[in-house]
Amino acid sequence: MRLNYLANAIGLTMIYIGMVILLPIFVALYYQEFDSILPFLTAGIISAGMGFLFRKIVPNATTLENLNDIKKAEALFIVAISWIIFGIISGIPYLFYGISPLNAFFESVSGITTTGATILTHFNYPHTFFFCRSFTQWLGGLGIIVLFIAILPQFAVAGRQMFFAEAPGPTEDKFTPRIRNTASALWKVYAGLTLLQIILLKIGGMPGFDAVCNSFSTLAAGGFSPNPESTMGYHSNYITWIILIFMFLAGASFNVQYTAMVKKNPMILLRNEEFRLYFSLVIIMAIFITISLVINTHANVFQGFTDALYQVISITTSTGSASVDFINWDFTSKLLLFTVMFMGSCASSAGGGIKMIRWLICYKAMKSELLRILHPNAVVNIKVDNKTVPPEVSRQIIVYIFYYFCIFVITSIIISIIEHNGAIGLSSSITALGNIGPGFAKQIGPMANFDTLHNFSKSIMIVGMLVGRLELIPFLVMLQKDFWSLKDN
Repeated sequence: MRLNYLANAIGLTMIYIGMVILLPIFVALYYQEFDSILPFLTAGIISAGMGFLFRKIVPNATTLENLNDIKKAEALFIVAISWIIFGIISGIPYLFYGISPLNAFFESVSGITTTGATILTHFNYPHTFFFCRSFTQWLGGLGIIVLFIAILPQFAVAGRQMFFAEAPGPTEDKFTPRIRNTASALWKVYAGLTLLQIILLKIGGMPGFDAVCNSFSTLAAGGFSPNPESTMGYHSNYITWIILIFMFLAGASFNVQYTAMVKKNPMILLRNEEFRLYFSLVIIMAIFITISLVINTHANVFQGFTDALYQVISITTSTGSASVDFINWDFTSKLLLFTVMFMGSCASSAGGGIKMIRWLICYKAMKSELLRILHPNAVVNIKVDNKTVPPEVSRQIIVYIFYYFCIFVITSIIISIIEHNGAIGLSSSITALGNIGPGFAKQIGPMANFDTLHNFSKSIMIVGMLVGRLELIPFLVMLQKDFWSLKDN
């Protein structure tokens, strides 16, 4: 890896993060919350100042051509470090509101990774504070690097490597010839759906500020809300269903949605195998949970289905907001919902988790191996949407899922030991790694918070959230000795 390339890209990223973090100041001015100006001004100056300094002290770092032939290892490092920096810078304003450094970093990383797990013990904060939480989730939902690729010429050439480093998937899924155009198209769909949700929530009687914050968090599959009781706090089935629908869209591939919009053909969604699997599993799990709720808690069928569908979509898309306190559900319903934590959303979406496409290819790979046992000489190709999946991609997916569960098991055991509670250990681990949000223990449930956890548990979760958001790959690669070969040029 070349230091001047790293310094150039990371320095630019810090400068632009510094500019982005200034935007909540306009909210502070609108609501006349003048005490909230300094926190974001400080964060912006620190980030931009360090970015300029970083590019200045490394020789040849300010030459824009340094990004022209960026290598994959450099892109992985830049993206990973950029997200850590984004988390640190986003956490600085929280310090001004009396939140401890570790809790501030936890809240900011939970925001940018769209995890939605919070340490807030009360909601007596100004509008600017809550806007910042939701806004950073919105930026993190589609990716801060993808945003920079879409709008900044400096990242246009290096965009391909950095685009796929930030959102690694089984295949390099782009739908326009240029990565910058792809990034721009994704953000247009993303911003358009956000605006539409704001309008619909406002029509449903939600206050304008809440509509903006909840829409930012919903399309980001994040879950932060200015209401301490999340969606449940609005006591409206209309609002519940609007958020439910947009959560579902946030978990579906924006690539496929864009294609369907451009061609004005919604059937494109149903012709996509991953979307069909995503839709089918959501409906099936919602029906199973509804049956359990009706039988075990005598819930009303419509309300039971509404709550079940909402929570299934919320968990599988890793949004983590809640229309009901599911900690009070019966054991069977909670067990079914816990399994949803391992489903994941679609590739190229704002959602987290393992992703449906990986499960789909994994299933087809196992099926093909069984066919080879019965027919040793048969040539069995794995196909998704009538496209052959290369054998190396199938192997990578199986390895990915193996590492995912290894990390889940190890962190679960460690947190369980620290907290002396298996339920906290299991749900804290998967909620961080899958960027999901609420846990399945009463102390960390949808109406509770993570403030009471041990500092070491919070630190493990912070790492888990970052690893999960970048889908393991950059961090796993960084563990390799050969990765750390540095040179000046």
